[in-house]
Amino acid sequence: MAPQGRPVAVPDDGLTTRQRRNRPLLAVHTGDGKGKSTAAFGLALRGWNQGWRIGVFQFVKSARWRIGEQTVLERLGELHAQTGEGGPVEWHKMGSGWSWSRRGGTAEDHAADAAEGWAEIRRRLAAEAHDLYVLDEFTYPMQWGWVDVDEVVETLAQRPGRQHVVVTGRRADPRLVDAADLVTEMAKVKHPMDAGQKGQRGIEW
Repeated sequence: MAPQGRPVAVPDDGLTTRQRRNRPLLAVHTGDGKGKSTAAFGLALRGWNQGWRIGVFQFVKSARWRIGEQTVLERLGELHAQTGEGGPVEWHKMGSGWSWSRRGGTAEDHAADAAEGWAEIRRRLAAEAHDLYVLDEFTYPMQWGWVDVDEVVETLAQRPGRQHVVVTGRRADPRLVDAADLVTEMAKVKHPMDAGQKGQRGIEW
């Protein structure tokens, strides 16, 4: 981007500046660094403030693990219901969840949960149910073959209306990266875990 938010080049695509500005975005937050989900939830807060309908779909973290952003966004959803401020918020954990320990269900169970979760997102996209979808850690079901990458990319590329989608997770498939409008790679330079420090309140959750 150039200074003052002016684009470096203006494409010859037949669109007006307003039309180009208001196109729905497919964003991908990937890389080995910390902050992929955090940035997506920050975007959700920004969207809520604009009155957007927010849908968060967590694919990997355990269904029993409640991160801080879930509490905050759900409270904002309650505030919207009570006062009309902001927009409605839904937060879904796909099936039983999945943790790095692989306890609590077989790989087939997790694959089925992920596939059903994606099917629900497809239904919502077709119905234009949300203005912003956060598909948190959705790169992993794609890596593991639990959902079909080509079908995901085609569905996201052809979604109707003005629906923004953010996908987070490491090692985003090149096909997803190619289809995205905005791709950010978080590069790890240093992390407290490198020095043996475990996650802490307010930083990791």
